[in-house]
Amino acid sequence: MIRKYSVLICMATSLILIVIATLAYPGGSLLDKNSIGFDWSKNFLSNLFATKAINGSDNPGWIWALVGIAFHSVGYGIFFINISKKIPSRQWGTSLKTIGAINILFIFLIATPLHDLGTISIILTLTGLFIITVFILKSKLLLFKFGCIICLLTYYCFFFLFGFGYLGLSVIMQKVYILSSMLLVLGLEYFTKYEDFEQIKLGGQKT
Repeated sequence: MIRKYSVLICMATSLILIVIATLAYPGGSLLDKNSIGFDWSKNFLSNLFATKAINGSDNPGWIWALVGIAFHSVGYGIFFINISKKIPSRQWGTSLKTIGAINILFIFLIATPLHDLGTISIILTLTGLFIITVFILKSKLLLFKFGCIICLLTYYCFFFLFGFGYLGLSVIMQKVYILSSMLLVLGLEYFTKYEDFEQIKLGGQKT
């Protein structure tokens, strides 16, 4: 039972711990260093991982955030490994399995001094979701086709906004892409099966 719902358990646990971390966050954001508490519309989630808040106060919630992102990492890793077993292509299935294993490490690094390496996890996640999207688009899973496209678009919108310095909007978009990807991951994990993909062949041919 635990193994079957491991992705859901990891996602739910991660969300709960992150919320606890936000409640313990003293204050300060890139937009307002003197703000009080954690503001979902002004603070990046990465603010939660520092032992010192942006306003200079000790951040007692960092440990909750650290454990929360660890559960998030494991959940995504298990998801990519599980969905690799539903993909009929051995090559792409192996790629997803590898992404899952590496992702567990690199997502966790976001919350450590090696966070610059941790950003590789975002690229890996996007790569994995893109591979999955290709197979979804060739399937008959209409709802998930829209879900995959919307999820990828939220990622790209975040990178665009952040890259061009629209911090106010990118803070909000960060929450949107995380939420959309979590919902997509849970949907693909529990509402798809091998039979949904078994006829799909590389090159667009079906048996």
